[in-house]
Amino acid sequence: MNNTTDAVTSWDGIYAARAAATDPRPNVRLTETVADLPPGEALELGCGEGGDTLWLARRGWRVTAVDLSAVAVERLTALAGSYGLGDRVTAERHDLGTSFPEGPEGGFDLVTAHYLHTPYELDRAAVLRRAAHALRPGGRLLVVDHGSTAPWSWNQDPDIRFPSPREVAEGLALDPADWTVERADAPRRTATGPDGTTAEVTDHVLIVVRRAS
Repeated sequence: MNNTTDAVTSWDGIYAARAAATDPRPNVRLTETVADLPPGEALELGCGEGGDTLWLARRGWRVTAVDLSAVAVERLTALAGSYGLGDRVTAERHDLGTSFPEGPEGGFDLVTAHYLHTPYELDRAAVLRRAAHALRPGGRLLVVDHGSTAPWSWNQDPDIRFPSPREVAEGLALDPADWTVERADAPRRTATGPDGTTAEVTDHVLIVVRRAS
């Protein structure tokens, strides 16, 4: 199998092995960033169970949610419909290494990418660069990465190094005349793992804003 087939099989298997979520939680870095923003058009890269997408939709955002897993996409579509949010949520399957969702005319007001890490090959910088270009003037790209290893992480390599938010920003190679870094820091929080255990973890948070024309 090629890399894409391996990745699809793996992620479909991960979601199929879980019971479908009925009320997935949003990520705290999303809620703290977006709570005071007026609703608009949003794109979520790697929607998973859909906690962020549903949180945005409930606040009036129209959300395009994408994931590599067809299982995740189908479940989110059904869940959004069950909450009466089907008109605000469009869930699509994309391999972001080869395809990218079409944005609304004028671009997205918000693009989010939470923990867009994978053991499979992906030019993440290219994906995030394309996401930045999909923003309308004044729109925000929110990238939240792992800054430490949680006890339940699939990657327990003790030598793993997590690029800082500034390094991630530099890797996007965006023209500073058109984009500005609004936030780049490493806050800590208490996280809960799949089995209910908790641990203190570090997030790497990057917010890039597309300057107004």
